[in-house]
Amino acid sequence: MKRVAAHFKRIIIVGLAVAMAAGMVSLALAQDKPKTKDPNERKKKDELKSVYKRWLDEDVTYIITDEERKAFKALKTDEERDQFIEQFWLRRDPDPDTPENEYKEEYYQRIQYANEKFSSGIPGWRTDRGRIYVKFGKPDEIESHPSGGQYERPSYEGGGSTSTFPFETWWYRYIEGVGSDIEIEFVDPSGSGEYRIAQSPNEKDALLYTPNGGLTLAEQLGMANKVDRITGGGLGTQGGMFGGRAKDQPFEKLALLADLNKAPSIKFGDVAVKADLPEIATDVLPFSVRTDFFRMSSESVATSFTMQFDHSDLSFKNQGGIYSGQVNIYARLTGLSGRRAGNFEDTVQTARYSEDMLKDGQAQRSIYQKNIALPPGRYKIDVVARDTVSGKSGILHHSFEVPRYQDKALATSTIILAASIEPISAGQFIIGRYKVKPYVSGVYKPGQNLALFLQVYDAEMDQSTLQPALKVEFIVSRGGQELFHAVEDGKSKTGIIDMKGQQLVVARAIPLQDKLAEPGTYTVTARITDLVSQKVVSPQAQYTVVSK
Repeated sequence: MKRVAAHFKRIIIVGLAVAMAAGMVSLALAQDKPKTKDPNERKKKDELKSVYKRWLDEDVTYIITDEERKAFKALKTDEERDQFIEQFWLRRDPDPDTPENEYKEEYYQRIQYANEKFSSGIPGWRTDRGRIYVKFGKPDEIESHPSGGQYERPSYEGGGSTSTFPFETWWYRYIEGVGSDIEIEFVDPSGSGEYRIAQSPNEKDALLYTPNGGLTLAEQLGMANKVDRITGGGLGTQGGMFGGRAKDQPFEKLALLADLNKAPSIKFGDVAVKADLPEIATDVLPFSVRTDFFRMSSESVATSFTMQFDHSDLSFKNQGGIYSGQVNIYARLTGLSGRRAGNFEDTVQTARYSEDMLKDGQAQRSIYQKNIALPPGRYKIDVVARDTVSGKSGILHHSFEVPRYQDKALATSTIILAASIEPISAGQFIIGRYKVKPYVSGVYKPGQNLALFLQVYDAEMDQSTLQPALKVEFIVSRGGQELFHAVEDGKSKTGIIDMKGQQLVVARAIPLQDKLAEPGTYTVTARITDLVSQKVVSPQAQYTVVSK
């Protein structure tokens, strides 16, 4: 019995071991087995992709530019796509300072109206009338002939009577990017309600293919042949003996149709879209941007944006032996919260050079400046520049902080490293009573003058002279070692201390010679001491000297 019991005991132990091993194998297999995917996951992803595809191919298909479409298709993440869509509408917002985007709201109202008024077996927004209405809005005038019938041609169509299909003529006083006095004719030859853009007045003529029917006056008098109207392709005017309108000529008509097929014009749209992209094409246009600040009040600061383009980086176009270059600029300002703080766009035109002066001209530079009043705070500026001759583009994303100037506190503007400081004249670069052209790159060569300009605010008055009493020092150092130290009294030929009203200007020209001409990066400090209040401010700036 003991042997039997022992035998059964061994069987039980072995069985348990086998069962445990099998359980462990099953557990391992269970762990290796991939988790069951949500059967709706792919469907959800496809639906999400279809949202962006529908936005591109339906919502904005008429108004998105080729550059924008290309950029949108190049985006990799949904986050980038969402950001792009937001900026797409912001670029078209006529008043960014309001919470509403009037353009976007009106655009979707146009789509709704087109669907209600122009549907004919297909959605109204897909019809020709719907497309024009969605893109350009309500025409200034509409001439409608919903039933067609008897029609007396005007003289510029050749005169005479005929019968027409249903048609409408839309007239726009002006369309941005297309022109003035825009006339568009829509014809419904099938009577189905689907009007199509006509390329010629002939298309509405129901008797065009009827022998001796609906003749023009010239055809009635034997001075023209109706066959010519049919075989002419329908593009020519029918004016005949009375003469037609210039806008009805074949090339004018084709040009109009091509312009109507383009996305509505937005200035520098191909440039502006690049500001929303993390990278641009490898064909890069280098340029420099700097910001300077000048107090207007405690809550408003004049912020000066200056851009510099070296002519050696630009392409010049030859027009009749005169060479010049051109750069389109688009800039967008956003606050720390992401809210848009403004934008500007402009064209920089280089000086014009004859062929024998072109080499010298390509060693020069062009600068552009824009001044905007901003409240104190942190901002970002996205600047995109495009060389219109070569097509090269450059982009800079620059963060900056507009300082807060306290009332009755000694302070200065930023130190401007200038190319020149002159008495006031018309044009850009005007600061108070002076015209100051910044040296944006801050890169100098030995022998040049380092021109420095700044304003001083809220210096206390010396009661004996009723004038500020300042000690102005300019210090140039490199690697912590002082190389130049000058006290400016405003009496030398190289310095200015100018007080007009409440505006105090300090300026100095420092020749880059000897120790100051060695290649490297330098720090220049303007130490301003108010001798009345004994307060001191010491704004700084950096510049670089390169070998010739």
